[in-house]
Amino acid sequence: MCGITGMMYFDNRDIPDASLHAMMDVIRHRGPDDAGVWTDPGIGLGFRRLSIIDLKEGHQPLCNEDESVWIVFNGEIYNYQPLREKLLAQGHRFRTHTDTEVIVHLYEEYGEDCVQHLRGMFGFVIWDRARKKLFGARDHFGIKPFYYAHDGKRFLFASEIKSLLAVEGFDRRLAEESLLQYLTFQYVPEPNTMFEGISKLPPAHTVTVTPDGKMKLHRYWDPMFAPVQRPFGEVVEELRAKLKDSVIHHMHSDVDRGCFLSSGIDSTAIAAHMRAIEPIRTFSVGFEGANNETVIAKETAAALGTQHYAKIITERDFFDSVPTAVWHQDEPVADPSAIALYHVSQLAREQVTVVLSGEGADELFGGYRIYREPLALRPLGWLPLPLKRLLHQVVRLLPGGLTGRNYLLRATTPLEERFLGNAKLFGEEAKAALVRCDPGLLGTYRDPWKIAGQYYEKTKHLDPVTRMQYIDMNLWMPGDILMKADKMTMAHSLELRVPFLDKELFEFARTIPTDYRLGGGTTKYVFRKAMEGIIPDFILNRPKLGFPVPLRDWLKGPRGGELLEQIRASGIDHILQISEAERMLQLHRNGQGDYSRLLWAVYIFALWHSTYLQEAKGYGRERSVTVS
Repeated sequence: MCGITGMMYFDNRDIPDASLHAMMDVIRHRGPDDAGVWTDPGIGLGFRRLSIIDLKEGHQPLCNEDESVWIVFNGEIYNYQPLREKLLAQGHRFRTHTDTEVIVHLYEEYGEDCVQHLRGMFGFVIWDRARKKLFGARDHFGIKPFYYAHDGKRFLFASEIKSLLAVEGFDRRLAEESLLQYLTFQYVPEPNTMFEGISKLPPAHTVTVTPDGKMKLHRYWDPMFAPVQRPFGEVVEELRAKLKDSVIHHMHSDVDRGCFLSSGIDSTAIAAHMRAIEPIRTFSVGFEGANNETVIAKETAAALGTQHYAKIITERDFFDSVPTAVWHQDEPVADPSAIALYHVSQLAREQVTVVLSGEGADELFGGYRIYREPLALRPLGWLPLPLKRLLHQVVRLLPGGLTGRNYLLRATTPLEERFLGNAKLFGEEAKAALVRCDPGLLGTYRDPWKIAGQYYEKTKHLDPVTRMQYIDMNLWMPGDILMKADKMTMAHSLELRVPFLDKELFEFARTIPTDYRLGGGTTKYVFRKAMEGIIPDFILNRPKLGFPVPLRDWLKGPRGGELLEQIRASGIDHILQISEAERMLQLHRNGQGDYSRLLWAVYIFALWHSTYLQEAKGYGRERSVTVS
């Protein structure tokens, strides 16, 4: 796991050495073990290394035999050894045993189609010296980040936004449309970021930049579901085999490895498969109270026979770490569980350099409770659309607290108009009351429903549950789940691997029938059946908790007032109506609704604004501000 940076100037000028080193220095946390630079007229590549595989030979930037192809690469390629053998048989000569060099020779052999051969997580850039062409790629699911900026004169790229901001003269501006999207999704959907002029390369995409400055994006893969009816027992057996194979591949490293372990089935399944191969260390965090996940995690670790480490996060611990976590995130992600992930990563890094985790299982196998909603709404599914719309208008006139009103509203609203993914914070009316920037933008911007609409358009042939999964695969998972997973682990120089998000495993999972995913009155039904006999029985049917942060209760006490003071001091009063945040806190404290997630979204944006816009000089150092 590493950090990549670089710049391409279209007029072939010499690369500014100070800017390239500044880009590298600000992401030292991604690669504290080594650094490397290579420049040529018009091109500069920078690299920070966290040594995982081939500890002696893994220095980058790396090139082929005649130095005509150079690469900087962040990630892991799990099938690099058979690829290497095949390339050797085709006549390629290797100087190292790294997965990085395999990509170089794949590019020589297959050109831009090299990505089709890779099984793993990656963000890389290749400089084709003969063609003066830059070629970049991001992995299938978006596990590893890739940011870029193109201003007509140069192309900048990096693993983190803060590297781009470190370039001398880079103008940092708020992207107002992104703010509006963030307030709904709790993250900024690809390809936008919260910074004007900075983009994210979407998952499963490549980018090519030619000497004349022309840039082309290409999607090389699509996580489309295609259910196929097969015997249930056959699916169970193949799922077991595929997951075991993925875990084995993801365990390959030359450094110590462990596993995050919560109270749920996903991480437990990964830990159980790892423990069947070797003794392992597991890690969990929790909060005091009824939903303390460390209690169940300790019982699970004892049943599996792992060496377990746990930590209770206090309210002070939690809030003291938020400013630093926001600095590492680059752009706001209003998911409180990111802070818990920051702490469990810190705990794990004291023992290991690589951890495996359970991200992706819910999206692949139908694990979120909201996926059961289409089944619950079936009794009214037979109604013609015009009748549904008429009934919807009638139901809206009924009193708000009337039993069954919400059910009827949901049942008479088309899926495309009610589901944006696993997070939906502010609606359009609420945003209009909160936002102070360009008042005309709310009526013209690419609103959240248009963003989700592009994915609904591609899935008209699928059932509602599968369409919801596809929405989350393309929005929620890269925007929230994987973004916080990468940034919070790399904050501590810890490599995170996610065996569920494996190309080979997905090619099987995409074919699982919908009734196998949500059968038996539960979620992830076939996955639960596949894990019988592999993980402890008391975990098999536990409800999903995620990281249950007690934010609702904390904000009812003095912490709510302190949070509001931080918002007031952040310099966002020209962007958001502070009085609206004050109103939400008052309603929350009075028990007139749960406004904790909405307040958290405003708070995280406020801290981001303080860090990256109001106090721009702070970007070049790790944040140490605390909230007492």
